[in-house]
Amino acid sequence: MNILAIGDVVGSIGCKFLRAHLPQLKKFKGIDLVIANGENSADGNGITPTSANFLFDSGVDVITAGNHTFRRKESYEFFDSCESLLRPANFPAGAPGRGFCAVDMGRIQVGVINLMGVVYMESMDSPFDIADRILSEGTPKITLVDFHAEATGEKRSLAYYLDGRVSAVFGTHTHVQTADECILENGTGYISDLGMTGPVHSVLGVKPELVIQKMRTKMPVRFDIADGPCEMDCALFQIDEKTGKTLEIERLRLA
Repeated sequence: MNILAIGDVVGSIGCKFLRAHLPQLKKFKGIDLVIANGENSADGNGITPTSANFLFDSGVDVITAGNHTFRRKESYEFFDSCESLLRPANFPAGAPGRGFCAVDMGRIQVGVINLMGVVYMESMDSPFDIADRILSEGTPKITLVDFHAEATGEKRSLAYYLDGRVSAVFGTHTHVQTADECILENGTGYISDLGMTGPVHSVLGVKPELVIQKMRTKMPVRFDIADGPCEMDCALFQIDEKTGKTLEIERLRLA
């Protein structure tokens, strides 16, 4: 089974670039399932029902999120009602939505877990403990984890902790694609960060001059999404349906 994981989609410009390129990529690579991090898919940060539905209509099967999950109040009800729109499972109890889903593909189910790191980020429940809890409740043989985290060390630690217990762990959040894709000793595919789907000439999707202004003056600045040519960073996991282990991982960048 071929499962594509797409890095953080930034703004409507990133959404449109994904729509323009994903269908052809799915056909060319024989992709069975698509997971995309959509927490920045709305212009101005966060995710809305409109941006989420745009991604679903473009060929994304499961949308994951992260620290910007609940920036837009209009999305709260949609997180509750849409089973394939996830938020990190280690948010406090009572937060809208869910952090795990199982996609029924007919011949097989695929599980997706969304977790968020705690190093250099908000204080949350331990992603290690929450992963243990979800796995103990029963997950499909093929299960992937989007770990939305800042620190590479935390990402690699969780991957080794889950090695052999999940099919793959891929990082999101930094918007910079890493070149460390690998298959761990017990068959779990791993990459520290998928990267970003959005404007190339930017600072993590934002107009560079605005980020520079913020860093130099320390004053509040509205971060507007950059324009111009885009890229779509992603990774393709080939997974054995019988064992749930990753057989091959291919890092991709479309521009």
